[in-house]
Amino acid sequence: MLKAGVLGAGHLGKIHLRLLQQSEKYKLVGFYDPFTERAQKLADEFGYTLFNSVEALIDAVDVVDIVTPTLSHFDCAKQAIEKGKHIFVEKPIANSLQEAEAIRTLASQYHVRGQVGHVERFNPAFLATKDMINAPMFIETHRLAEFNPRGTDVPVVLDLMIHDIDIILSVVNSKVKNVQASGVSVISETPDIANARIEFENGCVANLTASRISMKNMRKSRFFQKDAYISINFLTKKSEVVRMKDVPEKPDEFAMILQNAEGVKRQIYFDNPKIESNNAILDELESFADAIIQDKTPVVSLREGTEALRVAQQIIDCF
Repeated sequence: MLKAGVLGAGHLGKIHLRLLQQSEKYKLVGFYDPFTERAQKLADEFGYTLFNSVEALIDAVDVVDIVTPTLSHFDCAKQAIEKGKHIFVEKPIANSLQEAEAIRTLASQYHVRGQVGHVERFNPAFLATKDMINAPMFIETHRLAEFNPRGTDVPVVLDLMIHDIDIILSVVNSKVKNVQASGVSVISETPDIANARIEFENGCVANLTASRISMKNMRKSRFFQKDAYISINFLTKKSEVVRMKDVPEKPDEFAMILQNAEGVKRQIYFDNPKIESNNAILDELESFADAIIQDKTPVVSLREGTEALRVAQQIIDCF
């Protein structure tokens, strides 16, 4: 078992602590949080070991789980890597591209593994359909959330949209060619609503919308490709695949058949892939343990986390 420690005991940090304690691949050593009173209360309630400094925690573990505010990701990662510790760092990987690249360079120099917490990669609805997404040419995503003061220290692009940026980059096998975007600040000092259009060199276009002041929650993505339409609802964990195939010689009497202007007929097939229930956060943490033990590239590498941040920053620069 890998000895793990958590930096940051806020909302998400508490979830990581609980799951690491449950995991059969980690031994939870303890945690550190600068808010002493809150940290002590958490330690007393659940029996976690509370360390009195970042340095003390890092020295005691093999894996450092960084669940602190984005502004401190780089400093925490740097300290951990320079002591030869593997790092799991929540998204976004860092507060700037320069910091992200520095983390990658350090990890390479010290031969440690790193994974970024883009948890939607482990969403069961995405897992059930990702292998069906093949050369999509148009993608549309909506990620809407009701207002929550937590996370408003960064633009909605880094808070919410970056999840969809990472998913899109993972399925589009092409370089980004152009980015256009607009954003509006309504309640926060940074944009609360944003829309972006990403054009890729292979002709694929992605249209992304994110809002953190919506009246309802929505996390839905649609992928359009030759002969198929794939819809993934990350919130309800459901997916739908609509395919078009050549009409058989003897189609079913209830078959849905379309005919284009040239007289070519295609039959529409509907499929609802089987969704395997899981705990996405536990799966991402345990997949990182597997990557360390088996000496393989993590599912969401530091490079991929950096690329998601790079595109997010291009979007922000448009505002």
